[in-house]
Amino acid sequence: MFTPPPGADARGAYLPELAGLVWPAPGRPALRRGGRVGFAVVPSAARPRLLVPVGSRRAAASAVRHSTEAQGAKARLRRAVLATAFRAGLGGLAFRDRLVVDGGDGALDAHLAAVLGRPALLSIHIGPARANRKPVVQLLDDAGAPIGYAKLGVDPLTRALVDAEAAALARLATLDLPGVQVAEVLHHGAWGGHALLVQSALPVGLPRAAPPRAAEAERAAMVAVSRCLGVDRVPYADSPHARRLADELAALDDRPEVARLRAALAAVRRADPVFDLGAWHGDWNGGNSATLADGRTLVWDWERFAGDVPVGFDALHRRVQTAITRAGVEPREAAARLIAGAGEALAPFGQPAGVADLVAVLYLVELGARYLRDRQAEAGARLGHVAAWLLPAVEDHLAGRPGAGGMAK
Repeated sequence: MFTPPPGADARGAYLPELAGLVWPAPGRPALRRGGRVGFAVVPSAARPRLLVPVGSRRAAASAVRHSTEAQGAKARLRRAVLATAFRAGLGGLAFRDRLVVDGGDGALDAHLAAVLGRPALLSIHIGPARANRKPVVQLLDDAGAPIGYAKLGVDPLTRALVDAEAAALARLATLDLPGVQVAEVLHHGAWGGHALLVQSALPVGLPRAAPPRAAEAERAAMVAVSRCLGVDRVPYADSPHARRLADELAALDDRPEVARLRAALAAVRRADPVFDLGAWHGDWNGGNSATLADGRTLVWDWERFAGDVPVGFDALHRRVQTAITRAGVEPREAAARLIAGAGEALAPFGQPAGVADLVAVLYLVELGARYLRDRQAEAGARLGHVAAWLLPAVEDHLAGRPGAGGMAK
């Protein structure tokens, strides 16, 4: 196994581990400079973001086009230029670092060929440090047509998430989701001690809806998901969500952040508002969905799908993530704005009057519990330190809200 190159960033340091997971035979993966075999490391082995198969120009161009959901006009333009460069044979000249593998029967590509009944070229996006980071592999044929995506769960957390997504996709296939398209499960099993899920490729290359129409269709898709398991209007204090969230917080350790989340949940339970409970995708952000010109909304990454949550959680998640990651809003300010503007975000979901801010508070408590449970801070995730942004926004709001018990910071 090779070592990270000098000056490698966090993703560069992860590259040897990733290569060893996908091509596990000892000593097979290696880094080289130039050549016509293996994978181009884009933009470099020190700062890798994407592994592109260089043996086929069409496959390389397709790997770039479908690697991630580009957010914003500049990102889409950069991706289009890069795909064109690989299609013309220039990408391999511009990006000289190569990950060369020997393959063999013990490699993931050989196993995928066996379970799919056809060979597939692999391309791998390398994401930032997160507790739930795992290999996500794009599968292409020789002509560059997408075959599907494979996910590997390689530790207790990611194995559970891969298995949860497989179960969610199987369940969603039986539900009515007007305007929403979801991938199909092509294979779910185990490989090399890891959980493996292979799902079909969604038609992300089709023409997209214009921004105003896309936003409207996305909201409608979120509402459809929120209703897909039915909706119950219930007092919150003893609701399924309140009990489940309390149990999850009780199962965490005694860090100060956990006690503060418990106090926030207790404040909402004392207020005992009436909420509509339904389902949510669980991680709806700009990289997990796309709206087509024909009105369909493609939605993927269903590993956090769950029921019995206050309807509208997906809209709140989308809003705060967009504010932080795209608009550059400071996280604590983004969380405060989320609570203050929750009424607008939740308007399409039909929650009872006067409860929107508490729905937003519960969403943030839910998110904080997830980040602590997954140990995102320890994994290096920027938002994993919930005491720095999420908790102050929640506590500031509850401290001044009538009926929340004057929660102390």
